[in-house]
Amino acid sequence: MTQKKLHPSVLKFKEFVKNNPHIIQEVRKGKATWQELYEDWYLLGEDDGRWETLGAETENESKKNSESKGDFMTNILEAIKKMDANQMQSHLNNLSQAVGAVQGLLAQFQGTAGGGTPVKPPEAPKNPFSFRQD
Repeated sequence: MTQKKLHPSVLKFKEFVKNNPHIIQEVRKGKATWQELYEDWYLLGEDDGRWETLGAETENESKKNSESKGDFMTNILEAIKKMDANQMQSHLNNLSQAVGAVQGLLAQFQGTAGGGTPVKPPEAPKNPFSFRQD
């Protein structure tokens, strides 16, 4: 199998990327392309400050994500601590009564069909088994 021999600068760039994995994350997130990064690396060199800021941005984003998750859980726990059990019971009772009223209203409308006459369910025979006596 024949392999293409890469230019020495490309090999150096690949080594640079291996030593700085945060650059790979930048490409995967779509913030930069390999071509852009290679050109910047070729023109600016490995010691440029840009390479340090790329890693810092990735770390800051991960810290923000973990902090926002922690803040959400903290807010939920604080809200639960501040709840008054009696007040919650009162709200649940009111909600239950409202649902019951809606169900009654729906049952009332379903019970009437057309001209306002209530629909009666078909009556079952009084004796489902008719035995004849001989």
